[in-house]
Amino acid sequence: MTRNLRRFLTAFLVLCGSGVSSAPALATESRPAPLNVVLLYADDWRHDSLGCAGNPVLKTPHLDRLAQDGVRFTHNCVTTSICGVSRATLLTGQWMSRHGNPAFAMFKTPWAETWPGILRAKGYHVGHVGKWHNGRFPAEKYDFARAYGGVHWLKQSDGSQIHVTRKNEQDALEFLRDRPADKPFALTVSFFATHAEDANPKQYLPQPESTALYKDATIPVPKTATDEAFRKLPPFIANAKNEGRIRWHWRFDTPERYQDSMKNYYRMATEVDAVCGRVVEELKKQGLLDRTLLIFTTDNGYFHAEHGLADKWYPYEESIRVPLIIRDPRMPSPVRGSTNDAFTLNVDLAPTILAATRSPAPATMQGRDISPLYLSSMSAESLSPPWRTEFFYEHSTISNIQRIPSSEALVRKNVKYILWPDFKHEELFDLKADPLEEHNLAGDPRHATELIALRQRFEKLKAEAK
Repeated sequence: MTRNLRRFLTAFLVLCGSGVSSAPALATESRPAPLNVVLLYADDWRHDSLGCAGNPVLKTPHLDRLAQDGVRFTHNCVTTSICGVSRATLLTGQWMSRHGNPAFAMFKTPWAETWPGILRAKGYHVGHVGKWHNGRFPAEKYDFARAYGGVHWLKQSDGSQIHVTRKNEQDALEFLRDRPADKPFALTVSFFATHAEDANPKQYLPQPESTALYKDATIPVPKTATDEAFRKLPPFIANAKNEGRIRWHWRFDTPERYQDSMKNYYRMATEVDAVCGRVVEELKKQGLLDRTLLIFTTDNGYFHAEHGLADKWYPYEESIRVPLIIRDPRMPSPVRGSTNDAFTLNVDLAPTILAATRSPAPATMQGRDISPLYLSSMSAESLSPPWRTEFFYEHSTISNIQRIPSSEALVRKNVKYILWPDFKHEELFDLKADPLEEHNLAGDPRHATELIALRQRFEKLKAEAK
């Protein structure tokens, strides 16, 4: 069936009152068609892994351009810093406490309460390409479903290999070019990059044509990438059995290995940036850019040897802060190209997507629509209710408490309270005076009153999350 014939039949059925409830509402002069959605979802990128975020080496020209045409949120965070849980939070708009931990247990939220499920029921053409990491991939829940990841080079049916990021590009463009022309659409492009290939001694395997990138660069070494900073961590983290330290040895334990790992990590990031640019160009080519909500974000942050660690999991800034760029056609011109320092969270993306598509969010969603932060002329403090100034962070134990212990935190911009439940160990950081989180004030008598108040507030936010 041709696209034009499909478009004609859909319109005919709607006008005839055929009872096809999944048909999207037709646009009128007073009521424009619902927005399409494209979510560009990278892996293991932290908030400053962007040229426009001030990274002195990494080149991300296409995402920088997207930020110039949208809003970049500088204090966007995840509520749990690990791939699978964060992806479940993206789908459900819920804290891990509510949706369950899909890496270790069954996904508890009904699919009908996820944003892809809601949009498909509404008549959207819904696609997912790339990494899934939430148990069995429910291909039957999507109109276009291709899940893969775990390695950087994939074997194809003809025996050849394709880089996982190139596969992301091919599948995303196929979705956009072959979609039904008479339906709004929602596509998640779920990159595996820049996640390391953990079982491979090289860890990061970019495409051969990227080899020249950053060849002559010297990647700055973080100030806290020292043994002294590592020894300042709680003793159950600062030991050889901790997974963050084990992976630090894989990637960062010599100056040569650090440079090699970071250059290949940056090469893969630039490759993802290029694919994001091609997706945007395809939307432009089809005349869809100004009818599409575009979001770029990532599933968790990443230690680049800070505190003598690698990977994520823990409630420190490098691990929990991630990029967020939103380009919304409804944005007024003065807002475009701006930054916003409100505390946005990954739980907010599902309700934001639903609001942009005029789809009510279920009561089970715990996040909040972000769009008033860039569509309203009111400040974050003046919104009703005012925008959050703090949030609850959680992460469960993985394998055992020596490998990756559980952690919880109350996070504000100027202060952070961390509880390690397995060890009943507390940390308190003054983020204004100590942004690198090197000096634990929890045992300082001068902060005893503050610590009591933070504990009480922490317990309240924790109860709300659950």
